[in-house]
Amino acid sequence: MRALARPAQYAALLLYILFLGFPLLWLISASVKSSRELNSLTVSLLPQQWHWENYVEALSRQGLVHSAWNSLVVALVATAVVVVIALPASYVLARLRGKVRAAGVGWILVSQVFPVVLVILPLFLILRTIGLADSLAGLTLVHVTYMLPFALWMLQGYVSAIPVELEEAGAVDGASRVTVLRTIVFPLLAPGIAATAMFSFVSSWNEFFFALVLLQSPENYTLPITLKMFIGGEGKVALGPLAAGAVLAAVPSIVFFTLLRRRLTSGLMAGAVKG
Repeated sequence: MRALARPAQYAALLLYILFLGFPLLWLISASVKSSRELNSLTVSLLPQQWHWENYVEALSRQGLVHSAWNSLVVALVATAVVVVIALPASYVLARLRGKVRAAGVGWILVSQVFPVVLVILPLFLILRTIGLADSLAGLTLVHVTYMLPFALWMLQGYVSAIPVELEEAGAVDGASRVTVLRTIVFPLLAPGIAATAMFSFVSSWNEFFFALVLLQSPENYTLPITLKMFIGGEGKVALGPLAAGAVLAAVPSIVFFTLLRRRLTSGLMAGAVKG
């Protein structure tokens, strides 16, 4: 039985990867098929003829490149702000006890209870009052507000996993609180910071509902809104260009994950060694 355990684990892992990757493979396949092949009754993963014109059409219509730039700016700024705010706040939430922690946990739980549809109208009215309606700055502010509670909860879990004895050892050696945080705590938090940044970026990059309600000017549209434009008014869908645009929309998230994936493990022992 033990001899079969490892092959069974690999087989289960392979099936899981195929289960997760099949929709992406099907999307890539659809992006290089002609409209005639996509509308035919014959279903095949491999295209009969590679139709790269879908990518050309996707890039040349509906302002896809400009909306992708808008999404990139909003996602990067929102991610940076969320990480900067959540990093010190998560340390306070994890280390302190009493009313401060109770208030922080209560705010996180309450913020996750209400559906988005219930808060979109008050958010729109507030943004219109302060002059940020129909703007990328206003959308970025909404994304930060929406993502911050969960990011804070994620990071405080990583902070709680760091033994307090490491900080006490640094203090015994004469290090100040700032030095302890900089040389011990923050390096050990590198995986948590990377995971929080990836979650924030992907959430902001893929966000659709807030952008749909808050943005009215075409020059401010983000990528999910522009991809929606590939669906005609009568429900007619340009499947090939839409699939090509969706494949292109997945590239920044993959690149961002690739850049940060090493940070998920690089900081596990760095802080302990420096301490």
